[in-house]
Amino acid sequence: MKKEILELWPELEWIEDVSLREKTARTWEKALEKSVLSADDLRRIPFTLLCGPDLKVSFMDHKRAVVHIAREAGRKVREFFGEELPVNMDVLIAGAILADVGKLLEYELDENGNSVQGKYGRYLRHPFSGVSLAESCGVPAEVCHIIAAHAHEGDLVKRSTEAYIVHHADFMTFLPFKDRKK
Repeated sequence: MKKEILELWPELEWIEDVSLREKTARTWEKALEKSVLSADDLRRIPFTLLCGPDLKVSFMDHKRAVVHIAREAGRKVREFFGEELPVNMDVLIAGAILADVGKLLEYELDENGNSVQGKYGRYLRHPFSGVSLAESCGVPAEVCHIIAAHAHEGDLVKRSTEAYIVHHADFMTFLPFKDRKK
């Protein structure tokens, strides 16, 4: 696992299954290899294009918050519902880490260094490209399902418990920025 990926994603260590941890990290490595974005760009660019260029929350701040919130939610679901609503924490954490990996192919930088949706992104949004990247690295279907179902593209499929948790962690940290009252 490359040092650069561990610096971006210290949360990878939360994935107990070594094979899944390595496949998750490899997906990020591959995305960075194919992307015009660097790890430093991810720490700088806004996490979404839908709130305008003045948004101060970086891609990585948002993504890491989603992973932390999803993990805590998964713990609470396990605590309160036990085997009635099982949660595979490795699948949950890997899915949360990978949910937006496709944005590395969806985004480009304009002449001023601002992130914009590129030509590829106009044809394939990040849930699709994210699944493609993850599958090419051997990530299992239950994690790819989370990537595919975390955004609105997943509204018409039956989500797993882990996919619901990631979906809601993502939207609860996006919609308040998008819809906030000024």
